[in-house]
Amino acid sequence: MYRAARIGLVTPLRDGMNIVAKEYIAAQDPEDAGVLILSRFAGAAAQLTAALQVDPYSSEDISDAIAKALAMPKAERVARWEQLITIVQRQDMEWWRDRFVGHLADQAADCID
Repeated sequence: MYRAARIGLVTPLRDGMNIVAKEYIAAQDPEDAGVLILSRFAGAAAQLTAALQVDPYSSEDISDAIAKALAMPKAERVARWEQLITIVQRQDMEWWRDRFVGHLADQAADCID
């Protein structure tokens, strides 16, 4: 279903990593990718900067992004997707685990000092 969708509209008011946005990206056809529209409040927004980011409280912001996504040329859609999939592939589960454990170790070291 994600692959068939021309637009992935992920607009949480507050969220963590937002796996749905990343699943949408991973499911896209590299030759004809859809457009991710993402809430700026999603945890993934800081990573997925090539998505069209919106204020989920603003229906005008969301409707403008949908119109932009529907009118977006294929070359731009694919270029945005390439940036997004690179992030998803590089910042995978192992990357997150290592980063999290590293932060824990830093905090533990601060407590000992």
